Parts: sequence; structure tokens; C-alpha cells
Amino acid sequence: MIEISNIAIPLGTLDGTVESEKHIVEQHVLKKYHLTKAQIASFELRRRSIDARKKSDVHLMFTVRIALVGGKEKERAFLRRLAHHRQDRNVRTVDEVPPRFPQRHTSTLDERPIVVGAGCAGLFCALTLAEAGLSPLLIERGDDAERRTARVSRFNETGLLDTESNIQFGLGGAGTFSDGKLQTGTKSPLHRLILETFVEAGAPERILWDAKPHVGSDILPHVVTNIVHRIEEAGGEVRFRCRLDDIYLAQDGSISGIHVTQEHEGIERGEDIAAHEVVLACGHSARDVLELLHKKQVTLERKTFAMGARIEHLQAQIDKAQYGPAAGHPALGAAPYKLVSHLPSGRSAFSFCMCPGGYVVAAASEEGGVCTNGMSLSDRAGTNANAGILANVFPEDLPGDDPLAGLSLQRSCERKAFELGGGAYQTPAQLVGDFLKGQPSSAAGTVQPTYPRGVTWGTIEPALPPYIAETLRAAIPQMGKHLKGFDVADAVLTGVETRSSSPVRVVREKDGQSVSTRGLWPCGEGAGYAGGIMSAAADGISCAEHLIREIRE
Repeated sequence: MIEISNIAIPLGTLDGTVESEKHIVEQHVLKKYHLTKAQIASFELRRRSIDARKKSDVHLMFTVRIALVGGKEKERAFLRRLAHHRQDRNVRTVDEVPPRFPQRHTSTLDERPIVVGAGCAGLFCALTLAEAGLSPLLIERGDDAERRTARVSRFNETGLLDTESNIQFGLGGAGTFSDGKLQTGTKSPLHRLILETFVEAGAPERILWDAKPHVGSDILPHVVTNIVHRIEEAGGEVRFRCRLDDIYLAQDGSISGIHVTQEHEGIERGEDIAAHEVVLACGHSARDVLELLHKKQVTLERKTFAMGARIEHLQAQIDKAQYGPAAGHPALGAAPYKLVSHLPSGRSAFSFCMCPGGYVVAAASEEGGVCTNGMSLSDRAGTNANAGILANVFPEDLPGDDPLAGLSLQRSCERKAFELGGGAYQTPAQLVGDFLKGQPSSAAGTVQPTYPRGVTWGTIEPALPPYIAETLRAAIPQMGKHLKGFDVADAVLTGVETRSSSPVRVVREKDGQSVSTRGLWPCGEGAGYAGGIMSAAADGISCAEHLIREIRE
């Protein structure tokens, strides 16, 4: 195929619909490269981004791929013509072999592989194993999407927390209720396969070409449900309300089985399941699983993680700061941002999981603790923008040598936030201006907090380690220099945000297995090897490929 990049389209010609954009970009290509529609065998958008470097000239940039009628011979002639007229700077040929799931074989295993956790790592690992013919068992401590959504809604309305099914636990993992952002800083040939799988499962087609794709927390439950159906159709089994409680080891230290507790209609039943291959994709909030691994002497290590608070602004303010006079154009949508501040102290702060037109969510999974996260619906039409504003906790910041010390710090901060919120899972809140001055707040300004359990005005600082609070206080004004209005006095801080990533890594070999426990395959965010939906899903696929290779060799 032929790829054409750097296609600039002014906003004045666009109405914000996918159909309009496809038509206008195609007409641009036909006109610029002297082609007719009859000469095009296929036309595909590959990338769409917003160029807002000049606020007076905000426009869209596209990359497309076309195939010409007549195949490679016609494409070579087309390229020769461009080269002759020196018009080939943004045109190249591509001949990629798209990644696919492994070829299906009849399984020769005595016991089927078990995947623990139905977040994105676990889902894509189980899907890969199922497509390969290995009939995996996928267990998830939380509920399916429909029941999980109901549990989250009940918690938001009443404060009744289900510690097994909440923002953190249940089908789709933490990503289900965090906007479904699919952008990633990692590069993997698997990303296209993951995006195509999401689209086949019901995600909007635009994620295939959007530079900052997202699904939305209103659509993602449907998408992950369809992925479960695909796993089952391929021969896998999926069990919900099924919690891992123990791991059994053989005399040589390898995996021999697990013990689970299955809940059905309020009745719990324990079960031993024999297994020699267990994929651990439990997510970053499964603290009891990490404590179990430590007890079983599985090799763990501390890793850097981040904590801080959620910051909320009026979305219209962010739109104006990012897009200038073009703010509000339907082709632009709600503006995102990504900020980082490197300080003289050697520490840094950064924005995380920015949710345009979104909402702060109550992300607790343990009784007596408060933590926050953010989400957006597919239309990103909320009044506020929110993002985590975080600073790193390094292993050397923690006392002693306990690999689980980061979990203890997270837990203590969440319990302090619960106390500051006054109980009932309300969260402490503080205006940015007051936080910068080191004084408590008493009421909201123009920005009304969206945290669903309600806020208690005062100060968030006692719920954070001093070095985190000091770093945020120094960084927010610096960020305001890069994004006008970011440090506005009546922006709202709610806290704490403690679950951005796992503070623990389950150490694994290059072949994907635990360095200490053969047959244990750690993957995804909870194991310390991913940081978002795309990287977790890619790690899940890679883990499954390692396991398949081990079995077939």
C-alpha cells in the first residue's frame, strides 16, 4: 500500500463527523495527487491528530493509506511520477504483516492454564490462549460488567462498598471506569491487533486512527463483555465472583494448583484446582494477592510508583488555553493536556490519566480508605476536566527492606483521607490557591467537584507524605506557565490518588515466568509490567505467547 502523511485540513471545512472527515481527506488526496476515485482500490485513515501549536491556525493532520487499482505495478508508476515532480516527501510504500493471534492447535495439556484477573492483561492473555486452542480458565474476583456497574452505582449513592466488586475489581479491571484511554507511550506491533479487537467487540472505529484514542466508560463495559463472549466461543471458561485465595507449590517450588472461593447468590464455596500454568494478572489493587505471594516466598521487589491528588478545572477553560479562538469547534472536542514539571529538588510532578469533560470517581476497594481516579464518557461532555497530579515515590523513600512497604504507604494515606473526609467515603477537598498558600478551604468557587460521595472542605496535605505535598506545591505554578490557568486559585484538588500503578514488581525471567516459581506467569499492571490499557493488553498477549511457546516446545 501507499502511505501519505502530513495532510493538513483546516477546521473550516469540517463538521466533526467521521464521515465528513473521511470524505474531505479523500478529496484532498485525489486533488493533490491527480488521482480519480476509480483509480483507488481502497482508502484507509491511519492517523488523525490536532495541530494546535499556533492558536491562530489550529487544524487537523491526517495520515492515510491507499491501494491503487492495478496493484504494485500501478503503485510503482505513481511513485515514479511523484519522484519526477519532487512530490514524494510525504509518500512511502508500506508492506507490513499485521500481527495475529497464534494459530490454533489441539491442546495436549493435562490441566488447562488458569488466568487470574479479567482486566485488560488477563482478558487479552485468556483470549490469546483460547484462540490458540488451550481452553483457559479465566477467574475474576469481581462481577461481570452489568452487575459491577450496579455495585459501583450503589456505592456512589449509599456508601455501601463491595470490596470484591468496585472501581478496581470486576470485568475490565480498573480501566473500565477510567475513560478507556488507549494512548500509550510504549511501542508494540501488537497495538494494532488490540485496537482491531476492541473495534470488533463494539468500540468506535475511530480508535483505529485517532492519535489519542478513547472508548469511554459508558461503552467499555459492553466491549469487554463481548471479549468475554469471544473467549468462551473459542473454548475458554470465565468465572466471576471467583477469588484466588491460595497457591499450591510442588516440592521443586513450581506451581501445582490454586485454591479459589466461588460466590454464588451470596453463598461461598471453596475449590482446589490443579494447574501447572497460572497467569497472574490481578491488577494493581489486589493487595491480598501480593501479600500471598510474599508469604509463599515468590520473589518480589519494590518499584517506583506515584501518588498525589485529582485536580479539576472547568473544561471550557482548558479548551481555551489549548485551542484559543478555535475552542468549541466540533472537530476538536474537549481538549486534553499532558504536563510535567522537573524541579530543582530533583523530584518531578506530572499529570496522569487526564479525563477531558470527565468526572472524579470514588475508587476505594478497602473498607475505611478513600482514593480517587478519573473517568470520561464517550462524548466527553462533562463540565469539568480532571487529571491526577502526581509525584513519584521511589524505593529509597520507603523504610526498611519490606517489598510490600509501598502497599503500606498507600493504605495509610487512603485511611487518612477517609478520616479527613469525615467518614462515609467522602473525600477531602481543597482549592488550589489555598493549597499553594498552605491554608484550608471552606467552600468551592467556580469549579464544583464531581466526586460522587461528596467532599469535605479543608486540606488534603495530611493524607500525603511531605515530599509529595511539597513537590506538588512547587510544580503546580510551573505547570501554570505551560498551560494557562492550570494554577488558577479556584481549581479543586481532591485526594488522595494512590492507585496510579503498582508499588511492587513480581520479578520474572525473560521467558515470562517468575524467577522463583516455575509455572507462575506475572503480567500486567499488578505485576509491575504495564501502565495503562494498551500496555497491559500487549503484556497479556506477550505472556500468552511465551506460555504457548513453552508448551509447544
